[in-house]
Amino acid sequence: MPRSRSLSTDGKFRVLGLILIVLLFLLFSPPVARFYTDYLWFQSLGQTAVFIRRISARIGLAVSAALISGTFLILNWTLLPHWIAPKSRLVREVPRPKTRRPQPVQQISISTKPFRLAFTGAALVVGAAIGLGLANVWQTYLLARHSVPFNATDPIFGLDIGFYVFSLPWYEILLGRAQTLVAVVLLGLLLRYILFDQISQRGVIAHLSLMGALWLALVGAGRLLSRFVLLKAGDGLIFGAGYTDVHARMPVYTLEAILFFAAAAILVANIFTRQWRLLVGIGIFWIALSLAGPIYPGLVQQIHVEPNEFALERPYIEHNIALTRSAYALDTIREHDYPALGTLTSESIAANADVLRNVRLWDYRPLKRTYAQLQEMRLYYSFDDVDVDRYVLDGELTQVMLAVRELEVDQLAEQAQSWINRHLIFTHGYGIALNSVSGVTPEGLPQLLVRDIPPVATHPVLNITQPGIYFGEKTHDYAIINTAENEFDFPQGDTNVHTRYTGPDGVRVGSPVRRALLATRFGDAQILLSGALSSDSRIMFNRTLHERARTIAPMLWYDADPYPVIMDGRIIWLLDAYTWSSHFPYSEPIRVPQGSLNYVRNSVKLTVDAYSGETRFYLIDPTEPIAATYARIFPELFEPVEAMPETLRAHWRYPETLFLYQSELYATYHMVNAQVFYNREDLWDVPRELVETEQQSMEPYYVTLRLPEHEDPEFLLMRPYVPKERQNMIAWLYARNDGPHYGELGIFRLPKDRVIYGPLQIEGRFDSDPVISQQLSLWDQRGSRVLRGNLLVIPIEDSFLYVEPLYLEAAAGQLPEMTRVLVAYADRVAMAPTLEDALAEVFGAPARAAPGTAPESPGDGTLEALATEAWERYQAAQTCLENGDWICYGEQQSRLELVLQEMIGEIE
Repeated sequence: MPRSRSLSTDGKFRVLGLILIVLLFLLFSPPVARFYTDYLWFQSLGQTAVFIRRISARIGLAVSAALISGTFLILNWTLLPHWIAPKSRLVREVPRPKTRRPQPVQQISISTKPFRLAFTGAALVVGAAIGLGLANVWQTYLLARHSVPFNATDPIFGLDIGFYVFSLPWYEILLGRAQTLVAVVLLGLLLRYILFDQISQRGVIAHLSLMGALWLALVGAGRLLSRFVLLKAGDGLIFGAGYTDVHARMPVYTLEAILFFAAAAILVANIFTRQWRLLVGIGIFWIALSLAGPIYPGLVQQIHVEPNEFALERPYIEHNIALTRSAYALDTIREHDYPALGTLTSESIAANADVLRNVRLWDYRPLKRTYAQLQEMRLYYSFDDVDVDRYVLDGELTQVMLAVRELEVDQLAEQAQSWINRHLIFTHGYGIALNSVSGVTPEGLPQLLVRDIPPVATHPVLNITQPGIYFGEKTHDYAIINTAENEFDFPQGDTNVHTRYTGPDGVRVGSPVRRALLATRFGDAQILLSGALSSDSRIMFNRTLHERARTIAPMLWYDADPYPVIMDGRIIWLLDAYTWSSHFPYSEPIRVPQGSLNYVRNSVKLTVDAYSGETRFYLIDPTEPIAATYARIFPELFEPVEAMPETLRAHWRYPETLFLYQSELYATYHMVNAQVFYNREDLWDVPRELVETEQQSMEPYYVTLRLPEHEDPEFLLMRPYVPKERQNMIAWLYARNDGPHYGELGIFRLPKDRVIYGPLQIEGRFDSDPVISQQLSLWDQRGSRVLRGNLLVIPIEDSFLYVEPLYLEAAAGQLPEMTRVLVAYADRVAMAPTLEDALAEVFGAPARAAPGTAPESPGDGTLEALATEAWERYQAAQTCLENGDWICYGEQQSRLELVLQEMIGEIE
């Protein structure tokens, strides 16, 4: 007895030990570790409510669907069959050996209990799988539950657009899951009743009839729902329901729904008649009706519609035009005429000096390489992107280009690639580089207004007091702060300056259990084992801007181009976010990186502090229905636009990505006349240009312009158009960025009775000029490469000026230098070292002359006077150089060049 008791105790300990091991395995499994550390991360940001709302929605859907599905499956696979046709044992014949003498039949009896248990277990597994699958559509559920109306209706059923955007997708999901559940039940029932030899019993036929009736009712409901789905389908002439859809498919769907409901009623009646042949007949009917349904619409389309296509499709073309323009806000574009009859003179050029000094002479591609050579300082620093913005400097609107100096730990020397270096010491980038868009040094390099490490700024508004970049576009690794190691801050000569992070971000490492979970999350045992960490150490993760934004709010689509802003000495990232849908009726879809959509709005803007990591979501359009719905779902997440500091609002840019898609759609959907649209009579296209050495479509570009009938220059985003298959310019689209006019869109249409040069035609004129082409060929033959920057079409005083910078890059180097500027106006082209010189060649006067003053002359024409003038210009240039005024220096050098050219002419 004692021995038996001892063994029993040992067995209990083994069981308890096994349970403990299983629990520990589950506790420290990657899914649990990720879930818990995500919770800690949201908690550290003060966004716990957002995390709980999302998780509760997922859990609620999963549990509800699993309970309903599991109960329905157990009821039909286990309980009802056992009640309808109870059977405790199965009798099966044992195969007899082949002999000459007949052998008696041998049978075995098998208990049905294991099979019933197997069906019960399968019901639980399938129910859980359906529940987990439904948890993934939590966004669709929340949108349907908290939806805000669009206050606009569709043209066919008169339903609010919100029904298609919010409710219909949820109904489709529920119907699909219900059909899947009933289909699985039917298959399981057939398998069970065949296995138990009960398929022909009357009670079994009644049960199958009931399930078949439910299946047919769901199919009928699907047919009714399909009528609405036609409004967001794209199989016909236009996207959305066409003539055949409305007059053939919809009636067929309605008729099919009635027939399916009738068939379901017949099967319900069969519960009492219990005829197996009726089940087979209804099955044949379902297959036949499903196959015959598409025949009638196909005949209507071929016989009736195609011979009279435009007359019959005209109302639906109009629906497509109107709703596509509405879905992409194209109906808000203000249309203007731009006669292009103006004549530019040296006086008008001088009067627009505030516009011309903001002409962007630096293309972001060569500028990024120049930044890399001049401002990366160390191999482990990198500039990911160069952005365009504007600041008010010395009272003047100044367009600038800037890039953040981020740290890439992968670029550390191989011997420095230790865990401590990657995660504890090299934790952040440092500062930015910034230059004016038109500032060029005599060496052809950008005039930097913010440069070096630590940052040196030429204007107080650009001063940076907190240059650490802990959050950016390239901060992929996690970092641990408040450890035994000091962090590398920036290099200084042969030594390094170190720092310690004082911001609020990071999840506290805490107890050994939490450290173990963090180590599991990142697959790195050093987090658990390193002696450099303490309980007060904090781990920073989700540090890239997009990763951070998507983790907090995955339902938004984020622009690919965040940009930095200097505000009160800090570097703040601005990131545009879009609300979107692919269910807007009649709207033409577009392909985007995450799939397809046919409705989009820039309703949200994010800010991320590059040092502290503070992330804030601002609702800039609270009236937009999808954004308003998300604000209902996550009231703690979104802040009103008024809460954003005015300094940041002054740096809003209309998103280039959104403008790109809008401009491409508008090339077709500017045609509002159905006949013109059907015939594609007035299709536009995006012009092409030469960039660096290749031809490409012209990108939208930011520019400082004075709009017609407006006094002050504005920061605009614009893009020209050309007619399809032609190269002359036909229109230009713009988006406003400043103040209360932010987001306003407009189009200037050009006259069709005159040829106005397009970008590629201007490129051709540059190439055909003998002086320009000879110089370009000469440069290309001397071990260097000529790179062409963006060709900028600049509307000025009802006319157009074309400007294109040229860069020279040595074949063995990566330091492009701006060497010339090409300018074209009317029938004149010029190439000169500076924009001022090129404008002077085209218009016969220096471009920087003040309004109302006559342009300066190099001298009175004599060689002696010219020599005196040259000496004065040289001395003035040296004074500018001593004062560090590079703009002044460039002007004096340009004027000196003019004097020297005239002296050469006198000598000759």
